[in-house]
Amino acid sequence: MSEFENTRCEIDDGAAWITLNCPENRNALTAGLVEELLQHLSNALADINVRCIVLTGTGPAFCAGADLKSGGGRFSDQNAGRSPFVDILDTMWNSPKPVIAAINGAAFGGGLGLVAAADIGIAAQEAKFSFSEVRIGVIPAVISVVCLPKLGNHHGMRLFLTGERFDGAKAVEYGLVHKAVPGENLRAAVEEEIDAIRRGGPNAVAEAKQLVRKVPGMAMDDAFAWTEKKSAEMFRSDEASEGMAAFGQKRSPAWIKD
Repeated sequence: MSEFENTRCEIDDGAAWITLNCPENRNALTAGLVEELLQHLSNALADINVRCIVLTGTGPAFCAGADLKSGGGRFSDQNAGRSPFVDILDTMWNSPKPVIAAINGAAFGGGLGLVAAADIGIAAQEAKFSFSEVRIGVIPAVISVVCLPKLGNHHGMRLFLTGERFDGAKAVEYGLVHKAVPGENLRAAVEEEIDAIRRGGPNAVAEAKQLVRKVPGMAMDDAFAWTEKKSAEMFRSDEASEGMAAFGQKRSPAWIKD
């Protein structure tokens, strides 16, 4: 029997598909699910055969957010220390391997934290989203750290204050996800993104992600200095030598396994 009761993970052609698998409670963030999800992320990061990570769910929801039956879990105890859910968001945000959220259904509260912590978001058009925290008397505090860089203050203010529900098309408009597709096309749309990622050099993809994470927070002079150094470092790399040789020889670079 699998040691994982609330989740599952399969490796498919270089992608680790991590699935939240508690449809009976809409994949709410129970202690068990959070613990398992963090373990799957750690395993995927350690696996040299994994180029990217996909997070999705089973049933009608992607993730319904905090487990309200437990009173919100660790977030309700100020003496509990750093929450494992914060570790998940941090791991996804800083992972050197791209993380794709394949949003199969409803994403509320903390579920939207998972969406925003991913690098690429593809949603089913019919999926529903809501920063629903204010409607139960709390706030989207922790997830604001990853959501506000995507929403911006303008959309974030209104959505945090109202708890309004919105669909996949609006999630694209608000900047939370990149695409909204019919639910039956979700996996195919995600696989297109995976294929595009695989065509980039593994180190180059990791470093490109860091550009997006670091440069916006830098002063311009510091950003130019850091990126100039980083560019020279990348051009001297073995990966770049292979990529440029493959371009000149009109062949696929070694990291593409066609």
